[in-house]
Amino acid sequence: MAWDRNQMAARAALELRDGFYVNLGIGIPTLVANHVPDGMTVTLQSENGMLGIGPFPYPDEVDADLINAGKQTVSELPQTSYFSSADSFAMIRGGHIDLAVLGGMEVSQDGDLANWMVPGKMIKGMGGAMDLVAGVKRIIVVMEHVSKSGEPKFIPQCTLPLTGRNVVDMIITDLAVFERPDHASPFRLIETAPGVTADEVRAKTSARYDA
Repeated sequence: MAWDRNQMAARAALELRDGFYVNLGIGIPTLVANHVPDGMTVTLQSENGMLGIGPFPYPDEVDADLINAGKQTVSELPQTSYFSSADSFAMIRGGHIDLAVLGGMEVSQDGDLANWMVPGKMIKGMGGAMDLVAGVKRIIVVMEHVSKSGEPKFIPQCTLPLTGRNVVDMIITDLAVFERPDHASPFRLIETAPGVTADEVRAKTSARYDA
């Protein structure tokens, strides 16, 4: 059985480490915050200038002035700090963020990522993804294994405008997990969702990878 969105986020949360500073992208990655292991200290950072993001608030606790980079309302913690977006991007570009978990439209077998636009469709802007893939120490992409039309999203070469070249370290889909030890090595299939076979993953993947 394929993982659902929360299970994909929970799998991504297993990659967190105590003391990490982490940036979570829009969509499934935001759910990672709900699965931080008990007893682990992880500080969430947002491009719009917030360090130490708390959990999503209950309806009666919403503060419209407290939002993450995806325009979702969030809560603050006793240790939360605020600063300009310029300082926030300096933090990212300076290599001070340990891990970013991002969504993806396509990932190539060489680790290229396309996740910010589909030509011809309205977009709000490129956001901070290009800075994140260039400045963060490790990049995990969480996405559905195939598109709504059933086409593979882990493919030989991206067809959509790129966010970054050779930047992805791990891919987590609803079917499987792929990882590579460095950016010169191919991806390797390291895990499948319960009940999903390696043959099923291969049939729905056009990218080259090691088994």
